[in-house]
Amino acid sequence: MPRTYAIIGGAGQLGRDLARLLAEQGEQAVPLTRAQLDLTTPAHISRVLDELRPSVVINCAAYNYVDRAQTEPEAAFAVNALAPFHLAQACRDRAILLVHFSTDYVFGLDTTRQQPYRTTDPPGPVSVYGASKLAGEALVRAVAGPHLIIRTCGLYGVHGTGGKGGNFVETMLRLAGQGKPLRVVNDQHCTPSYTVDVARATLELLATGQTGLFHVVNSGDCTWYAFAQTIFRLAGVAADLTPIPSSEYPTPARRPSYSVLATDALEAVGVPPLRPWPDALAAYLLERQQHTPAR
Repeated sequence: MPRTYAIIGGAGQLGRDLARLLAEQGEQAVPLTRAQLDLTTPAHISRVLDELRPSVVINCAAYNYVDRAQTEPEAAFAVNALAPFHLAQACRDRAILLVHFSTDYVFGLDTTRQQPYRTTDPPGPVSVYGASKLAGEALVRAVAGPHLIIRTCGLYGVHGTGGKGGNFVETMLRLAGQGKPLRVVNDQHCTPSYTVDVARATLELLATGQTGLFHVVNSGDCTWYAFAQTIFRLAGVAADLTPIPSSEYPTPARRPSYSVLATDALEAVGVPPLRPWPDALAAYLLERQQHTPAR
C-alpha cells in the first residue's frame, strides 16, 4: 500500500519536486496550498490531518521575506515558529512523522567562521527571519513527536518560488537579458541548492527511518557573485557583472557572511553527498529548457 504524504507549501518549487518524486515512487502525494491548510489556525490543521490521515507531513511553507521580516516580526514568527509548533502538536497526537524545512540563516553570528557548520554547532542568527526559523526548530523539537528537521540553503527549482516569484538564477538571467548592470555581493559564502537534489535526498533520508536534525545541500560552496558568474557561463549569457562587498549593498536584514552547511550527519546514515553545486546548476539549466514553469 502506498503511503500518503501531505506536502504543505505544495505549490512551491521544493514542494512540487517532492510531489513529483513521490509519485514516481508510487506514493500518494497531496500538495496543500495556503488556502487548503491554514497553518496559523490549529483547528484547521487538525481538521485537514483528520481528513487526509497522512503517514508523513512535509512542511515546505515559510515566511521567507527576509528583509520584510525586520519590520514584520509578528508575521514571521507566526508562520515560521508558532505554525510549526501547532503542526508538530497535531502530528504528534496522531503519530504522524513531521518533516520540517529550515535554513542556513540560523547561522551568521560567528563572523570569523570558515568551516562548514555541522548539525552539532551552536546556531546564532543575525536577522528576524533567521531567529524565527530557529524558534520553529526549537518548538518542533520541544513537542517531542516524531520529526525530521532539514536545513537547506539557496534553493532554486524550475517551479520558482510561489510567493516571492522566481529565484536567484531566474532573477540573474532576467536582468542580464534586459541588459542591466549587475552588482552582486562577493563576501557572503553559502551553497546554492537545486530543489530536485534536495527533494531526492530528503526521500532517501526518510527511507532510512531516521529522525532529528540534518543538513541537506549540494556539495561545495561559493559566494553569490561566483554563483552568478557560473550561471552566466553555463547559460552562455553575456552579462555586465561586478563583484561588490556587502557594505555596498545595504539591506534591512543582515545576511550571514558564511553559512555553508556540512552534510556529514546525512552521509553518516547512508545518504550519499549531493552532487557539486556547479553540476546541479547545469542540470537545472537543462531542465528549465525543457519546462515552462507555471507562474
